[in-house]
Parts: sequence; structure tokens; C-alpha cells
Amino acid sequence: MKRILTTLCALALVMAGSATALAAEAASDSSYYPISVEEYTYGDFDELRINKTYQLSLGDDPSLIPTEDFTRNGRRYYLLDMTRKDEVGVDVQTYTETVTQASDTNNLETILQRLDAEMEVTTEDGYVGILRLDHTSVQVTTDGYATKTNTLSASRSYPNLSEADASLIPKSIEDKGKTLTLGDVKWSESMDVDGEGNPVTRYTATASYTGSTTSRYATGYTVSANYTGEVSKANCAVVTYTAIFGSEKAQEESKAPGTDEKHDADNDGVQDTQNPSDTEKEPVDLSSLKRPVMIGVVVLALGAGGVVVFKKIKERR
Repeated sequence: MKRILTTLCALALVMAGSATALAAEAASDSSYYPISVEEYTYGDFDELRINKTYQLSLGDDPSLIPTEDFTRNGRRYYLLDMTRKDEVGVDVQTYTETVTQASDTNNLETILQRLDAEMEVTTEDGYVGILRLDHTSVQVTTDGYATKTNTLSASRSYPNLSEADASLIPKSIEDKGKTLTLGDVKWSESMDVDGEGNPVTRYTATASYTGSTTSRYATGYTVSANYTGEVSKANCAVVTYTAIFGSEKAQEESKAPGTDEKHDADNDGVQDTQNPSDTEKEPVDLSSLKRPVMIGVVVLALGAGGVVVFKKIKERR
């Protein structure tokens, strides 16, 4: 018996949870917003009317268009008619396309001069338009690096040497911040006299120095840039709905019987400025409670049925 009772209770709880979920789902239904609202007068009596226009695609549900009464500026508006018009529209979207190209320089000024200011584009979805270069989006990346070796050379002259001896020549020199080593020496001689008038031979060495330097350089550059603009696509089927609302003066709240706008409560001959009945309660809208009440009835019915089944099983035993 306990097992049967437990099963019935669990069933009631499941049904109650399902009913609550359905109520929450119904409450979360979304509606559409108008693309335009027009307020105007109609007829000989200058009746105030409002047209709310909605634009939907063929796949949208028109039953979600709000048609409930509403109050505006002391008038109650109610739905008179709903019109539908099938038409061809133009869909406009913002579109960005990234362009990449090779470059032999990373100088931004030179790159900007080489890039087109605008470009025509046709997307895969059939949208067409003209895009313009976004200068702030231009980026330059290096493809890779390589090294190269350059040969350095310099020469020095050493005159008035007593002998043609290479040991008298420096083996290395500094040239423009680089160290060069002795490579070759060429000699020349000339006759001269000493202080006593005796002839002597003098030598001049012309030394050649060599060296090398290694540098790293970029093998190439890749430029990327964004082109942005609006693209459009014609022949898009859209449906335009117009909800037409008429209006009437909103009814004022009825006052409690036996009360006046102004009265003398204390019989002092002066009308009171504060009337206890001035603060009136608005009628409570019970439409939102209908669904929870129905859900409660279903749950109670399930519980009552379970009790009956439980009693019959107990009598049989």
C-alpha cells in the first residue's frame, strides 16, 4: 500500500511540474515591435486613431503582433482592423572584408599609397556594395628573415721606412667601427740623403686590410587591411502588417456612494481639501491568475483520483 501511495504522490508532483513549465513557457512568448507609429484623426468627428506598422519575414508568426487595448493620453485604444501587404524589400547589412597582399617594404606611407581607397564586393549570399579602406586596420607582418655577409676593405700607406719589412706594418686596423686585418703589402722605394750627405734608401708600404660584416634582413612582408561598408540585397520578400486602433474617451473611476468631491467633515463651514475616498483602488486584473487556477484544479483532481484508487485497492484486500 505504501508503494502505491508513493507512486500516486510522485505522479501528482510530475503533473504539477509539467503544468508549471507550460505556464512559464506561455508567459515567455515574445511579440514584435512596430517600425513606425502614426497618430491621426479620422472622420467627421475627428476620432483619434493610431496605426502601428510591423514588418515581418515570411517565416514570422503574425499572431505575436500585440493587439490588446491600451490607454494613452486619457483615451482607450482598441483594435479596429489589421491589414497585410506583401512587398519586395531591400536588406542592408554592414560588411567587412579583409584583403592581404605581398609587399617589398614595411614603410606604412608607401603601403597606404599602394592600397586602393575603395573596392566593389559581391558576397556569397548575393549582397553587393562598395567598401572603403579602414586606414586604422592596416597591418604589416614580416614573412621571414635571412642573413648576408658583406666584404669590407681599406688601405693604409706607411712611408719613410728604413727597410721593406712587413713586421713594421700593423697587422690590424679599426675602420668605421670594424676591425680589419692585414691582407697584402706593396712596397716602393725612393732615394734620400742623410744628415751627412750620404745617400740612403727609404721604403713606402701600401697595406691592404680586409674584413667582413654580417647583417640580418627581412625576406618579404605581408600587408592586411580591412574594407568596411554597407552591402544590400534586393528582392527580399517581406510582409507589412498595419494594426489600426480606434479610440474613445477612457471611463473615469467611479466614486464610492455618499461621497462628494468636496465636503465639510467637521461641520466648520469650510470645505475639506482632502477626501478619504480620493485614493481609489484600481480593479484587480484576474486574467493572469486563470492559468495557475486551472493548474491547481488539475493537480487536485489527480490527487483525488489517487485517493479513490487507493481506497478501492484497500477494500479488495
